[in-house]
Amino acid sequence: MSLKIRLARGGSKKRPYYHIVVADARSPRDGRFLEKLGSWNPMLAKDDAKRVELTADRIQHWLDQGAQPTDRVLRFLAEAGIAKRDARNNPEKAKPGKKAQERAAERAQKAADTEAAAAEA
Repeated sequence: MSLKIRLARGGSKKRPYYHIVVADARSPRDGRFLEKLGSWNPMLAKDDAKRVELTADRIQHWLDQGAQPTDRVLRFLAEAGIAKRDARNNPEKAKPGKKAQERAAERAQKAADTEAAAAEA
């Protein structure tokens, strides 16, 4: 049985609240879980102490059992010093799309053409 430490959504519409749970990877997001390990309230300010609450000893127990945290939960664990998260770098993501690159090249070509025409005149 592969275990995940992940978020289970609670709260009402447009008022999200998440429980950090350990669950079987095949169970639904808000479905059955084995244990509640903490909570995350994104509606609170980022510097609020109650925004992310974790039960460190139980999380460490489940990590030792082989549970894999999701990326968002791993960020919380790294901030708390429970687990290490490798920094990611995707320089391709910041580049504009194919159409935008074509438009930029077209604009640069037009500017070069007008400069050349102005230099000749």
